[in-house]
Amino acid sequence: MIFIDSHCHIDGEAFDADRDVVIKRAREAGVKMMLVVGTGDATDFENFSRVVRLAEKHENIFASVGVHPHDAKTFDAESERRLIELAKSSEKVIAWGEIGLDFYYDHSPPEVQKEIFRRQIKIANELNLPIIIHSRDADDETVEILTEECAHENFRGGIMHCFGGNPQMAESLMNIGFLISFAGNVTFKKADNLRDSARVVPLNKLLIETDSPYLAPIPFRGKRNEPMFVVETAKFLADFYNVDLKVLAKATTQNFRQLFKIEME
Repeated sequence: MIFIDSHCHIDGEAFDADRDVVIKRAREAGVKMMLVVGTGDATDFENFSRVVRLAEKHENIFASVGVHPHDAKTFDAESERRLIELAKSSEKVIAWGEIGLDFYYDHSPPEVQKEIFRRQIKIANELNLPIIIHSRDADDETVEILTEECAHENFRGGIMHCFGGNPQMAESLMNIGFLISFAGNVTFKKADNLRDSARVVPLNKLLIETDSPYLAPIPFRGKRNEPMFVVETAKFLADFYNVDLKVLAKATTQNFRQLFKIEME
């Protein structure tokens, strides 16, 4: 079986002491591909170049660059220019993100988040890159912007990462070309809302992720998350959907590869 961690942050300091070991453990567990997503202050270019260097170093590790809604206020013309240049510089950059809206925290003003969200969707479209979406406490606004900006025939597709919305949100996003990705929190006892949403997501629209080092699934909740633990989320969802683990692994792997047009032996 082959699994893919469609969203992780193993470039960060939480993995500085044992990054290569973490990658080795993941591969031994069947996690043969990972998408490492850059985040941070848009003016600190090292946040993003570090992700690309990591992807360049390892086979079947890929990178995404883009400015998180927390840091939207730091996004300017110069950071835009440099990120576009970085994205164009490496074939390992396969997505733009994570971008979106986060009204749970007040790190960037909501109107600034909306403006930079739309701006980055347009950049991704110009670069012909899928987008990785973050949304928290902003379901309606996220759906509104994505519907307005992405419901066209040239939309390259995208991932609603670490899905935390309701079933209606999931259905709206799938209708305009998004895959829905669930992280380890779908396994939590009190996450009935996430499982309600998972019920409307067919296997051909499903992805799995860790969002490591955050949200380790049961039975590792409370520990540092890492890509090998995506297998636990896969096992949980296979039981939830009442399908064999091999079926879920094959579907999620195929969905990822089709979205990003990745060949893998």
